[in-house]
Amino acid sequence: MLILVLSVVATGVGLFVPGFYRDAEVLLPQLYGQDLLTLVVAVPVLAGALYYAHQGSLRGYVVWLGVTGYLLYTYASYAFLTAFNELYLVYVALFALTLFTLVGGTARIDPTDLKEALDGHPVRGYVAFQALVAGLLALLWLAEVGPASLAGTRPPSIAETTLPVPVIQSLDLGVVIPSFALSAALLWKQRAWGYVFTGILLVKGTTLGLAVLAMIVFMLQEGQTVPLPQIVLFALLSLTGLALVTRFIRAIPHSPSKNQAHAGTETRTD
Repeated sequence: MLILVLSVVATGVGLFVPGFYRDAEVLLPQLYGQDLLTLVVAVPVLAGALYYAHQGSLRGYVVWLGVTGYLLYTYASYAFLTAFNELYLVYVALFALTLFTLVGGTARIDPTDLKEALDGHPVRGYVAFQALVAGLLALLWLAEVGPASLAGTRPPSIAETTLPVPVIQSLDLGVVIPSFALSAALLWKQRAWGYVFTGILLVKGTTLGLAVLAMIVFMLQEGQTVPLPQIVLFALLSLTGLALVTRFIRAIPHSPSKNQAHAGTETRTD
């Protein structure tokens, strides 16, 4: 519950307190877009998933972990990217809470439960999508930071800011891209943990993709230029991810497994 409460506080203040953020003007639409998506989509979905996870639902448990992963990514970036403000300790608390909740929640799941629940369900589409996301993100960010690194200049994404490094690119290149690649490889081999990682990453990635689209809307409203290919790319990835995660979650039977029902009753951290 604490994650839910702090998320509402953080997004509500960011959206509705005028002039709260002290960041560069170019970053503000991205913050507003992410806050809006978190408040109207991620928080309600997390609350619903947490409820069903407590009832022993394997579906709810996977969605809960995935949205927690989204919030971990979000507040890791806020803790390291946004200019210092009165909610700094809230961002740090959310970063810590979501990190330990995700790790602990993933450790409690029995991966064979999910694999057996999806027995016979085709996985090639999920493998291809995760590999595609990893490859496209790698190409997108390396095309930006690679030339800047060789030239000793600042990447375009932070050229108009005071950020010392591109935080999002650091998170994606260091954590997100390897995670999608590993998950795709494990699922291709039909390893049990591949099913778990795929479920978590599909929920996390789709939620983040929708947040990126919200950011783009705010950026366009502020007159910022967003290349059309990037808009089309993120829209296609987000919609494809939404279709795949819906298919994946719906393929999990309603009835919980014995082990998962026990894990759901032990979920207390958020």
